[in-house]
Amino acid sequence: MRPRFDEHLLAQRDERQARAALRHHRVVEHRAGTRFYCDGRELIGFCSNDYLGLADHPDVVAALRSAASEHGVGSTAAHLVCGHHRLHQQLEEAVAEWLGYSRGLLFGSGYLANLGVLQALLAPGDVTVQDKLNHACLIDGARLAGAELCRYRHADVDGARRQLQSRPEARALLATDGVFSMDGDAAPLAELAALAQAERALLYVDDAHGVGVLGANGEGTSTWLGLDAAAVPLQLVTLSKALGGYGAIVVGNDALIDAIVQGARSYLFTTALPPPLASASLAAVRIARDDAARREHLHANIARFRQGAAQLGLPLLPSSTPIQPLLIGDNAATLAAARRLEAGGFLVAAIRPPTVPAGKARLRVTLSAAHRDDEIDRLLEALARALLQPARPAAPEGE
Repeated sequence: MRPRFDEHLLAQRDERQARAALRHHRVVEHRAGTRFYCDGRELIGFCSNDYLGLADHPDVVAALRSAASEHGVGSTAAHLVCGHHRLHQQLEEAVAEWLGYSRGLLFGSGYLANLGVLQALLAPGDVTVQDKLNHACLIDGARLAGAELCRYRHADVDGARRQLQSRPEARALLATDGVFSMDGDAAPLAELAALAQAERALLYVDDAHGVGVLGANGEGTSTWLGLDAAAVPLQLVTLSKALGGYGAIVVGNDALIDAIVQGARSYLFTTALPPPLASASLAAVRIARDDAARREHLHANIARFRQGAAQLGLPLLPSSTPIQPLLIGDNAATLAAARRLEAGGFLVAAIRPPTVPAGKARLRVTLSAAHRDDEIDRLLEALARALLQPARPAAPEGE
């Protein structure tokens, strides 16, 4: 007899509940800077990716409002129909110039961009070699393309080399995050770039969490590590992290971008990003590029948090970025710690499998240039209290 979907889904839910892996939406009623208002309570948020505090910057908001007043809300069509607005073009050109590339291509989100890039550039018979901690969309993009997916241990350049050399006849794309979203560490890009050149592979870097944060002018992980567009031919920039908006831009040379335009289904068959969002992101790019003091303040906040965590003996993973994970391991214990933090007025994400490997549940603290010193100090005190208390069952909350 054919199995029933409802029975399968209920069993699946029960199994997730038993592992403390069930997830629920959290409704944010209002947000103002680092303040999140949920269920009638004010919480200080340490779980946002708004690293530079640009999501509600007056210039960014004003750019969105002005563009909406002039051009309306939606783009009305796909880019290649009639949806490609001059604001889209200006944003693509500004990001490409900022990062030192000849072309940029705007997608509706980072997830759509990675699906489209890999699907457009790869085909069955090709191989993509990827870090095991890469974001899910890079993995899904390889599967969509039908290429062979080979994964190496996190940051293991020799492992990547072995994978590439085991398939010498296949076209190869070597893909990695620039900054890993759950661990906060940077990929060994200089070594990977040298490997890609030696093995005639195309290196693609998803720098969602590096651009705006790292580099003298916020150009991202590649520039921070002394690399240029020749070493990293193709790169993704999200507009939804340090830039505070929504969407993503892939930057590269003319041949690569042309190929993606022609073949990326997630670009061809979806409506273009609303022009007001492009206008807001254009304003955010200018601030991120030019306001060094904002970036310096963010790094001062990172240093303050890490120094305090070390003094308290908190289980902090090594990271010099705004992503500061505290490894706990057990799902239920991680949820309990997040609940204690919330009771103390702090919103911190409890990250559990499958977002991270089994047994690697953690609290993922993210810092922003908008956080004050006293907020960071109070969070450290709350973390020390939360992680010293024994775990108990908690209502499912988290990412």
